[in-house]
Amino acid sequence: MRRTFAAFIICLVLLPVTASAQTRRRTTPTRTPRPSLAELRAAEARQVGAEKVANQIKTLTRFIYLLGGVAKTLEGVKDAAARAQQPTAGADQIEKSRTVIRNSIRDVRIGMDQLEVEFRGTAELQRYYTKLAGVASGAAAAEELAGANQFDRAGRTLLDVVNRLTDVLLLMRQ
Repeated sequence: MRRTFAAFIICLVLLPVTASAQTRRRTTPTRTPRPSLAELRAAEARQVGAEKVANQIKTLTRFIYLLGGVAKTLEGVKDAAARAQQPTAGADQIEKSRTVIRNSIRDVRIGMDQLEVEFRGTAELQRYYTKLAGVASGAAAAEELAGANQFDRAGRTLLDVVNRLTDVLLLMRQ
């Protein structure tokens, strides 16, 4: 009887321990699904496209900064020549500078055309093309203004192009 009573007491003492051990839930860690090959390609294409847009933004902002200084200098020389009403000795140099600026803006337009074509032709980037469309025409407008020696207005038009490119980049990062 003592043994039975001792066994009964031990069972009562251990019952809460075994009861709590049995009610404990086991959770299995949830696995995150691996991205498919198409998703990986889309992410890579988006990354490459974003890098190209970012590079265009960097190039354009650096160019606009330099254009501002050159345009101001050209305007100052033009005003000085108008006041003196005689051709300046550096007229050839001024015309060469204008030609370099026009050619540079033409190169910017070509780069914008290529960017638009790439976004339109790449399936993973087509959803961003609608926001990008028009940067080439903005660069073409700047090219026309530069052809008319309106470098300040051309620079302001290129700033609009930079703003549009920045909007595309922000959309791609979401």
